Amino acid sequence: MAVCARLCGVGPARGCRRRGAAREQRRGGGGDSEPDTDTDPEEAGGGGSAVDEVAAERIEGGRPAPQPAEAGPAGRAPLSLLELPPELLVQIFGSLPGTDLPSLARVCTTFRRILRTDTIWRRRCREEYGVCENLRKLEITGVSCRDVYAKRINPRVKSGRYMKILPDYEHMEYRDVYTCLLHRYRHILGLWQPDIGPYGGLLNVVVDGLFIIGWMYLPPHDPHVDDPMRFKPLFRIHLMERKCATVECMYGHKGPHNGHIQIVKKDEFSTKCNQTDHHRMSGGRQEMKCLCLSPCVLGLQEFRTWLREEWGRTLEDIFHEHMQELILMKFIYTSQYDNCLTYRRIYLPPSTPQDLIQPGLFKGTYGSHGLEIVMLSFHGKKAKGTKITGDPNIPAGQQTVEIDLAHPLQLPDIETLRDFSELSRLVLEVQEQVRREEQEQEEEEHSQQPASQPAARPHQGEGAEGEETAAGAEGPPQEKAAASQPFVLPMGVISRNEDYPRTCRICFYGTGLIAGHGFTSPERTPGVFVLFDDDRFGFIWLELKSFSLYSRIKVSFQNAQAPSPEAFDEMLKNIQSLAT
Repeated sequence: MAVCARLCGVGPARGCRRRGAAREQRRGGGGDSEPDTDTDPEEAGGGGSAVDEVAAERIEGGRPAPQPAEAGPAGRAPLSLLELPPELLVQIFGSLPGTDLPSLARVCTTFRRILRTDTIWRRRCREEYGVCENLRKLEITGVSCRDVYAKRINPRVKSGRYMKILPDYEHMEYRDVYTCLLHRYRHILGLWQPDIGPYGGLLNVVVDGLFIIGWMYLPPHDPHVDDPMRFKPLFRIHLMERKCATVECMYGHKGPHNGHIQIVKKDEFSTKCNQTDHHRMSGGRQEMKCLCLSPCVLGLQEFRTWLREEWGRTLEDIFHEHMQELILMKFIYTSQYDNCLTYRRIYLPPSTPQDLIQPGLFKGTYGSHGLEIVMLSFHGKKAKGTKITGDPNIPAGQQTVEIDLAHPLQLPDIETLRDFSELSRLVLEVQEQVRREEQEQEEEEHSQQPASQPAARPHQGEGAEGEETAAGAEGPPQEKAAASQPFVLPMGVISRNEDYPRTCRICFYGTGLIAGHGFTSPERTPGVFVLFDDDRFGFIWLELKSFSLYSRIKVSFQNAQAPSPEAFDEMLKNIQSLAT
């Protein structure tokens, strides 16, 4: 700020009356001498108001202003920023980060007046947050204004829901949008996991036009794992009036209503609905015999609507008793969290050139639980699949599968592969080999433990050598991945989706986490990780005799990259500890 003050000639400078007099003499005499960049504060203060008026006239009036009489001969370099044309200052200030502009406005009144130019803030909104809408045109063209609103609402509703709830864009400025909306709520942009018991979820908070929208991403209907993700708005933030951001809850079927957002701490915030009656459908609640459970009081129409949206089915389509219990349990559980939710930040996994495929988010089949969202990440010789959405058996946040990239599996021919006992024998042999290696490694570590600190250095060398070995082990499988081999599920293995790929690149030994209801008696059981292509993989659960197919979520999430690999690992530990 001190540098800016000296440049514009209003802050503390080392000039003196002698230098000021010499400068005045040079201005009156000739322009051959070099300009002096040191400015006298008294001189700048005396002429500051005149320059301010000139700048204000050129900015606000939109017409060229006459040059000051003391501007000097043509071609002379300006002595300070104040001598630059205001239009040029607008371009300069517009290229600065929005967080620096308040400090710049405190330099002088000229800068403060120029920073009132809305084109500066419009540029910051566009470059920092991607806001491309024109505030003035939105109010003039009613169709565009309605479209901005319609993108956040179920398009099947009637047009009456759009009336009398649009912001007053005519008297709004981009400076208000930036300072009171975008900058204020910038910390909630990105990916989040809601705390909904074992079910979790995936929330993406983005800047959408002149709104900040919280979109809940839902897997496609079971078992169509290759279908695109579904999404619905949970809340939105926008400016109904200048300098006043409004939070609205979007849950339910009666349109937007009053809500509240509180940033609890770093990487955590909560939402609260202030009008939960909007979540209930018209007609109230009625007594319903809950499928296979005892009668209870629930909204029958609410349950039917939820079932159609969540599962794409009707009550008459569900015949399996266990599936009926799971569906009803989820409906009752999630209904308790419709008024207040806490969200914790999650990051997308970082990638390296050594990764088998691009890490990221996948949707996978989990039997009667339907489709769930899993995050695939790579950690040296291991790959991990962490649940972002979960179920009563394996809750969200738990590590559902772990792949041992150091132990690839060579599948037999197709006819032999159809025999489940042959595949089971092959996997159990690798499992025994892994156990022996782990036991040998533990014995080696115990034998080196009594050694002194200098003696521990070779052990670190062995660790580095082990990493090189692991990298070498990952090299050949990736080379083999280019050649596909036939694949078929063994007889007796159940798959929710029979339309799985019939060729695969490579297979690895892995383990899958299984547990009883309520995450009781969890244990890791052997299985087979099958890589089909860059966007699909599968896992054969030997003990369950079932097959899960996973397909990549092809959505470009913004503000979701981890600042460092350590931050991502810490995030995984946090969500797993919360799930436990």
